[in-house]
Order: sequence, then structure tokens, then C-alpha cells
Amino acid sequence: MGNRDALVEGAKTCLLEKGYSRTTARDIATAAGVSLAAIGYHFGSKDTLLNEALRALLIDEWATQVEPVRAADAHEQFVGTWRQIAESLREPRMRALWAAQFEVLSLGGSMPELIADLVKMQGEAREGLAAMFGGVEAGAAPEQVKAIGAFLQALLLGVVAQSMLDPASAPTGEQLAQSLRQLAERISPSA
Repeated sequence: MGNRDALVEGAKTCLLEKGYSRTTARDIATAAGVSLAAIGYHFGSKDTLLNEALRALLIDEWATQVEPVRAADAHEQFVGTWRQIAESLREPRMRALWAAQFEVLSLGGSMPELIADLVKMQGEAREGLAAMFGGVEAGAAPEQVKAIGAFLQALLLGVVAQSMLDPASAPTGEQLAQSLRQLAERISPSA
């Protein structure tokens, strides 16, 4: 493994153990077993490296752990995907990843570089979530994918926050599906 890869792995470890704001460049270099100067050489800054590590954790670990459920219909895919998310939150590593994400969201307002990276990650996440939950069909219009992905992202962040605070009262996939049906009926324009 080269220094660049070692730095990403070291940054992942630090993110999960210490969080975003408590991780120092020295922590990452030590975890990676490389010199402190390697961060500047490969990434330019500690924050750029941490953002890359967060992206890698989301893509390499979270998205592979919570794989799309292949089901006969969209309802089963939606419910099954929520079940996987709930199960993933029982694992300390995934809870630490979500805690780091919430920390990053809270820091975003004071760090312009972080905001730019978050906006890029958010767009990628929305597309992935729209497909993961069965919210769009293949070939859907980009505007539809973006809108449904944005809704699912908002729902995901809220449900994960509830699950982290009080897992026993967080809604299940079936409860979410039922609530969405009832809400859609209520707010849809009359035919």
C-alpha cells in the first residue's frame, strides 16, 4: 500500500475513533505510519484528506453493507432497505460513521471547503439513494431522480438520528411506507 492509500486508511480510522474535529494531522500520519508532510504532498490539507476518507467510508463500507434489496416490488425493496439500515446501526463502526457524518454536517457552515465537498457528496448520495430504495425506475428523468433522492436523503438523516437517540422508537420500514402512503393520499391534489 502506498502512502496515499495508507493516509486514507489512517484517516478512516481516526474519523471513526475520534471524529472529524478532534482528528489532527499528526493523528492521521501516526495511524498511517507515514510522515506528516505526506498529507500536504498527497492531499494539500488534512480536511481534504478527511473528506476523502469520509467519502471512502460511505462508498466502501456503508453502501456495501446496506446494499439494495432486490425484491419483486418497490414496496418490498423500500422496506427491506430500511431493515438493513436499522441492522447496520447496531454495529459500532457504522454508528461511529453516522456520528462523524452528523458532526461534519454541523461543521459545514464554518468551513467553505467542506461545504463544497458536502454538496458534491450530497448529489452523488441522492442518486444512489433513489436507486437503493427503489424510488425510481431505470432511465428516470434526472430531475425526478434528484427530487426523490433528496426526499429519501432527508428521510434517511432523520430516521438515523432518531435511531441513534432512541432505537426502540425509531420507525420501521413498514411504518415509513405506510406513513408515506397516508401522507401521499392526504396531500395529493383531488382527481
